[in-house]
Amino acid sequence: MNAFERGLARYLDEGFIAFLRTVRVGIIGAGGLGSNCAMHLVRSGFADLVLADPDAVEPSNLNRQHFTLAQVGRPKVLALRDNLQAVNPDARIKAHVRAVDAGSMAELFGSCRAVVEAVDDARTKKLIVETLLPTGRLVVGASGLGGAGVAGRMGVSRPLPNLVLVGDLSTPCDAATPPLSPGVGMAAAMQADAVLHHFLTLYQEKRP
Repeated sequence: MNAFERGLARYLDEGFIAFLRTVRVGIIGAGGLGSNCAMHLVRSGFADLVLADPDAVEPSNLNRQHFTLAQVGRPKVLALRDNLQAVNPDARIKAHVRAVDAGSMAELFGSCRAVVEAVDDARTKKLIVETLLPTGRLVVGASGLGGAGVAGRMGVSRPLPNLVLVGDLSTPCDAATPPLSPGVGMAAAMQADAVLHHFLTLYQEKRP
């Protein structure tokens, strides 16, 4: 165990930390949801992530995404990989600077036991769910997280056994309700919590 994991062992038992090292999680999108969710997952003990996003960091991203001003212009997944490994240097981060389509999903995320949907485009969200749900792996999506005062309206739903959705599922991110750090960060944390809870439950069920 490295220094980060020894510190984490103050809160989680070493067996569970070892189990999380074996769990590969995919994150489609490295913006407000994806970058913050990835950081929560690594801080929780996950150490094997697959990231995919075609974009570079822009100044307008810094109000809600887990990047710094010095990283503006860098591909998001590469900057995020650096940030994650600054917390756990032994984390295995596969970073793909590319968009995801139906043809590439199996190639990129076929080995993942859970996939986080962290994109803005509604058609891509639908494609991710329709492509990955039939495979039986856990899919965690988000919708409805714009504006301020979001704490009371956000929730978690499970429309299918392997599908978790977070957010209020209705409020768009637009001029009236822009994407802001508290709401986006809260949704990202809820996504990470859903993944963590899923694998904690599996671990506890398998213990003698």
